[in-house]
Amino acid sequence: MKSPLPAIATALAVIVPAQAAPDFQKEILPLIQSRCVECHGPDKQKGKLRLDTLEAALKGGKDGPAIKAGDADGSPLIQRVSLPKDNDDRMPPEGEPLTAEQVQLFKDWIADGAKWPEGVAVTSGKATEAAAAPVRKGPPPPPLPELPKDFQPAAAEAAAMAAIAKSGVEVRPLAQNVPWREANFRLAGTNVTDATLAPLKDIASLVELNLGTTRVTDAGLAAIASLGYLQNLQAPLTSLTDAGLAHVKSLSNLVTLNLYGTQVTDDGLQQLTGLKHLRALYVWQTQVTPEGAAKLKETLPGLYVNTGAELLAMATNAPAAEKKEEEKK
Repeated sequence: MKSPLPAIATALAVIVPAQAAPDFQKEILPLIQSRCVECHGPDKQKGKLRLDTLEAALKGGKDGPAIKAGDADGSPLIQRVSLPKDNDDRMPPEGEPLTAEQVQLFKDWIADGAKWPEGVAVTSGKATEAAAAPVRKGPPPPPLPELPKDFQPAAAEAAAMAAIAKSGVEVRPLAQNVPWREANFRLAGTNVTDATLAPLKDIASLVELNLGTTRVTDAGLAAIASLGYLQNLQAPLTSLTDAGLAHVKSLSNLVTLNLYGTQVTDDGLQQLTGLKHLRALYVWQTQVTPEGAAKLKETLPGLYVNTGAELLAMATNAPAAEKKEEEKK
């Protein structure tokens, strides 16, 4: 019998955005179909831009290419979907902005080369939107936080960003003409320690932070406890425990929290009950149980918690499925 480990590894990639590209057919195509082609499809081309084929997206409109394959931060598409809700240049211009998870999907897809299966074109028209957009069961997701329109970074931010740059990590603008920033320490991996993160306490404009695979400890998270506008915190494959979540519980605008491969438990999750905007929590390969996850969801209706239980079941059943395929042959 074949080992289920390869299937587990494949399933695991689904919940670790920084390690695997999104599935175009299941994740990217529905997003483009439901949120983009109404204004940028075969029937209408706002700004002379079409996004229903890769060729059209790479060609771009009157302002140039919307997608730069391999360069998510340099792609105007990412810059536009990351703008605040009240910005006239925000995409899509109507309805709710894309969620932090959806923006991250676009980022990961573009960073991986914007791979688009040959011959696949996105159809237009609202009639197909319901079929294209994923249907969410259960309570609606928590509301997205609203960032202040008049935010101005403090003078201390420049010095803090310069200090962090010495470690090889750049704190970047989230998009053009906005004050909000992101930092990805995962790129520096084990070179990142608690001391590396210390200057973060002065960067109030930080809204996205990736600490995956670094040597950050529970004590190191004290540097981010005061970052009240932080919305996306990725900390997979770190040594964090319940003690670290004592610093996370003050991040009142947090929308996404990835704790895959850490040592958090059910007790630690109860420190998150005050995060009213939290929409997605990833605790695959932690000590969190389905019961603990369910208890948190009772407090935060609409929260999606991924414990990996479904993925593990899929991997466990993989040998049986493979056997059936071999029997068919």
